[in-house]
Amino acid sequence: MKLVRMKPGHGDVLLAQGDPEIAEEEELLVEEFRRQLELGMWAAVPTSEGTRHEATMVRDFSEIPREAERVVFFPPAAGG
Repeated sequence: MKLVRMKPGHGDVLLAQGDPEIAEEEELLVEEFRRQLELGMWAAVPTSEGTRHEATMVRDFSEIPREAERVVFFPPAAGG
């Protein structure tokens, strides 16, 4: 699993990578996941490939499907 952050002009920036089936690696993934949420980021798990981009928002690491390949973090929309 990869945790990435969308960064305008830079594409996706890799924050952490590991296998959630390995306890030590899962712990690192959970720590980075929580850190990003504390920074005010939103998290989403892509649910489809191809030309149409869809994702499911997640608020806790336990909500991420075990088979997920990546979680994308992004700032909330400004304005409004």
